[in-house]
Amino acid sequence: MSVHILGIRHHGPGSARSVVTALEAIRPQVVLVEGPPDADDLLALAAQMEMRPPVALLVYRPDEPKRAVFYPFAAFSPEWQAIRWALKNAVPVRFMDLPQRHRLAEECEEEDTERLHGDPFAMIAEAAGYSDGERWWEDQFEKRHAGPEVFEAVLELMTALREGTPTNAAEGRREAWMRQTLREAQKQGHERIAVVCGAWHAPALATMPTAKADAETLRGLPKCAVAATWLPWTHRRLTYVSGYGAGIQSPGYYEHLWALVQPVELATRWMTRVAHLLRAEDLESSTASIIEATRLAETAAVLRGFTVPGLAEFNEAAQAVFCFGDSAPMQLIAERLIVGDVLGAVPEEAPQVPLQRDFQKETKRLRLPPEALDRTLELDLRKPNDLDRSQLLHRLRLLKVEWGKPMSARGKGTFRETWHLCWEPELEVALIETAPWGNTIAEAATRFTIERGSHCSALPELTALVEVLLLAELPEAVDRVMHQLENQAALTSDIGHLMDALPPLAAVLRYGNVRQTDASMVGHIVNGLVARICAGLPPACTALNDDAASEMFMRLNATHSALANLADETLRAGWNSTLLQLADDDTLHGLLVGRCTRLLLDEAKIDADTAATRLSRHLSRANAPAQSAAWIEGFLAGSGLVLLHQARLWNLLDGWLGSLTADHFTEVLPLLRRTFSTFAPPERRQMGELARRGTGAPTTMAVPVDEDIEQDRADRLLPTFALLLGATP
Repeated sequence: MSVHILGIRHHGPGSARSVVTALEAIRPQVVLVEGPPDADDLLALAAQMEMRPPVALLVYRPDEPKRAVFYPFAAFSPEWQAIRWALKNAVPVRFMDLPQRHRLAEECEEEDTERLHGDPFAMIAEAAGYSDGERWWEDQFEKRHAGPEVFEAVLELMTALREGTPTNAAEGRREAWMRQTLREAQKQGHERIAVVCGAWHAPALATMPTAKADAETLRGLPKCAVAATWLPWTHRRLTYVSGYGAGIQSPGYYEHLWALVQPVELATRWMTRVAHLLRAEDLESSTASIIEATRLAETAAVLRGFTVPGLAEFNEAAQAVFCFGDSAPMQLIAERLIVGDVLGAVPEEAPQVPLQRDFQKETKRLRLPPEALDRTLELDLRKPNDLDRSQLLHRLRLLKVEWGKPMSARGKGTFRETWHLCWEPELEVALIETAPWGNTIAEAATRFTIERGSHCSALPELTALVEVLLLAELPEAVDRVMHQLENQAALTSDIGHLMDALPPLAAVLRYGNVRQTDASMVGHIVNGLVARICAGLPPACTALNDDAASEMFMRLNATHSALANLADETLRAGWNSTLLQLADDDTLHGLLVGRCTRLLLDEAKIDADTAATRLSRHLSRANAPAQSAAWIEGFLAGSGLVLLHQARLWNLLDGWLGSLTADHFTEVLPLLRRTFSTFAPPERRQMGELARRGTGAPTTMAVPVDEDIEQDRADRLLPTFALLLGATP
């Protein structure tokens, strides 16, 4: 009876190739692979044509789906190749690690062995004079087609590394279970047994203690119910930076190595892939550049004592030849080639909850397949398919499955929406977590949102939920949540919360019908909110410090913008009356008084002369310079065009600045600089020219004389301008 311990490093093409070679030579009667026995029933699916790595086994607790563990496999993973070899050759294969039904029952999950010990290959690399374990591994395994003999060397190395290293309790239980699994295979009469496990565990399986000692170690393990399934995975989630403890730096490059038949073709084929990528992005890359980069990489490898160039030499050559020394294109090469954006696939027979199946059915119907690559999706909501896509993405947002994120607000008020899409494997877990709420996306989103709305204690949170809910087209949830919103609005006395709640509802009221959403139900709520805001805003603005005034400043802008988009003159009239009341109250913070004055000027509720009179009063020597500067900040923040159009305002401000003492000027300078920094560059440039000329006549604003105007043609344009500006023709 012979046991062959094949100690591997996870996700290495050279190691995977050596495993396949060793299995062909050994011809074992059973193959034991480090992995969760909870998923043994799923191993047969790995042989199906629809199974396309990278994929991962997901083992989770059905009663608490967040308690989950992923076991990723790439095409170049040694464990994956061992499983595929066994299935192809009709050899029994099973997992041999400590089952997750015991590990997930623990109160706190133990750290991975790789995290506990660091990377054992990094220790070897340091001893061998390499800068990192990845480079040592690449030189020793990935660049050569090693045979079964390599595993004897690995076992010897790991045995030396483990000498004097204590084994913690979690690791001891795992290795005890592995040994018990091995003993069970021996009892079943298998003469040749192949064990594929992490190299660190190889010495623990090569020299085994007594079965009684291992049984004692495993006595009394806690236990819980678990479920398992296959999930599509991505190369990005195989990297160290994703948080994966057994991760690698270059999964895309490793897949290239695995697919390579002849190592001598490595440099040429890799540089050709780099050139194709750059050409696809409209960057210069020629055949001559491929030849030059290949020669440069090979020369660098020889100078460093390597027979074959590695990824470091390829990157240096690519940056020098293709990128002309610029590091920016190298980021593209790293993301698209070295890491890659591959998304695997699993067969439909893989276990799924009903919600996952409905998700797959909807994405197929809408021709919206999940992809690992970041992409932008433009939707035209006048098209039925695009409207359904929008509703699906909004329903997933309600379920907190953040596959798509709205990129901007420009879709509001138009027939277009823009989304940023990127599918991550963790979103499958998010779907499983929401499965108890329903068997379809619509049903789960409806129930989950109703429950979520019942626990919303803040009015702005509830209105933001309503905004998404109406776009998701879920009538039952809309009725329930709108009733909750109406009650919450009636009980809320915080003016800040009322103002924060208004913009989302105003957007729904203004643009809901464009998206085929019945938004009339929010009209009476908006009317009530505006009435309460107008009544409560003046007292809410009294006695505010600088920070509170800044918050109220932002709320004033948001509320004004929301009401400006509504074609309800009654609401706008009440709001403008409130702004006028605030602008007349000199006891308020100057930032708010100045802003109210500017909003009234923009709405043509006061004229330029009135605004100039108010500015003159607030620039009076009777006022503290800081208060005057705050008024100016509120009046001018965001746009300085009013100064370029109104010479009187310019001269008043210029004269006030000139009258300040040195100390007062130093005091108000930060406020003024902050205000002027909000102006567009062309505005600041024109102001600089005016200040340099020392005149208040804005000569850059050309005004035609009477004889330059063709009155008949101008009259024909006036109705159109009136419609655009919302004014009476």
